[in-house]
Amino acid sequence: MRLVPAIDLKDGRCVRLLRGDFARQTAYPTAPIELARRFEALGADWLHVVDLDGAREGRTDQGNHSLIAQLARESSLKLQVGGGLRTRADVERVLESGAARAVIGSAALSDPAAVREWAEDFGGERIALAFDVRLDAGGAPCIATHGWQRQSTRSLWEALAEFPGALPIHVLCTDVARDGALSGPNVALYTQATRRFPGIAWQASGGIRDAADLEALALCGVAAAISGKALLENLIPVEELRPFLPNA
Repeated sequence: MRLVPAIDLKDGRCVRLLRGDFARQTAYPTAPIELARRFEALGADWLHVVDLDGAREGRTDQGNHSLIAQLARESSLKLQVGGGLRTRADVERVLESGAARAVIGSAALSDPAAVREWAEDFGGERIALAFDVRLDAGGAPCIATHGWQRQSTRSLWEALAEFPGALPIHVLCTDVARDGALSGPNVALYTQATRRFPGIAWQASGGIRDAADLEALALCGVAAAISGKALLENLIPVEELRPFLPNA
């Protein structure tokens, strides 16, 4: 399992939201390119970038797009970029900016046929699906969309059923209730996900706080762990990160 650092961009700055709430954000003074260089020096080979303005508004934010292009030019990290990518043109634009992979969220739920076409045309390695979930009263992972502002009654499993015979290679799943909360990842959710769909390279996001959490995720079979706050605030000793960083 590889550890993938994450930065969320809002108004050109790196921020973290608590449980997806735009009113509860922490802003970090370090410039995005400096953060990328720090993660590169640690030994990361990928960087997960979310355009929060784009996710909320449903279109790529121009300022954040320029920052993403800078990150692609000025670091050796491969970028996985999401936030507001809801059309083919959006996907083309972010890939042309230098991103190695485009992350599709709301469109995977609203127009799965189009997303299947994008995966076929651009290649499965260049497209990841992202499903942000909240557990319902029965414990089913139901999908939140549009920057976590809308809650669906459709489960993660139902959404993936829209891709019969053409399952995506990469799926990022975030437990919104744990995102930015440093409360530990939902290991039970990811264990279920890897058992139901073993052919998917699952990416787990939300709640990572220490190396024990990374070890637990590795044991449940996910391909990658996405971490923002714990890395931004240097909560995990560097020596404990090294087993999960390919270039450490």
